Amino acid sequence: MKMTGKLLWSALLAATLSVGLAACEKKGPVEQAGEEVDEAVDTLKNGGEESTENKVDDAIDEAREGAEDTADELKEK
Repeated sequence: MKMTGKLLWSALLAATLSVGLAACEKKGPVEQAGEEVDEAVDTLKNGGEESTENKVDDAIDEAREGAEDTADELKEK
């Protein structure tokens, strides 16, 4: 019984995160390229070190992509 509750809560959490991240607007290729140029300029300004803001942005982008992939896989099933 405990395993079922944990599984239910895990599924609910995953679904909530997926919907939240999937609801974010998808970036087009030009917007993504512009963001990468901005990050490169910021890195050069910081003496070659990537800023914390850029690291957070990259982590958010990876999470969004992962959520989109998961949503696509769930749609296929």
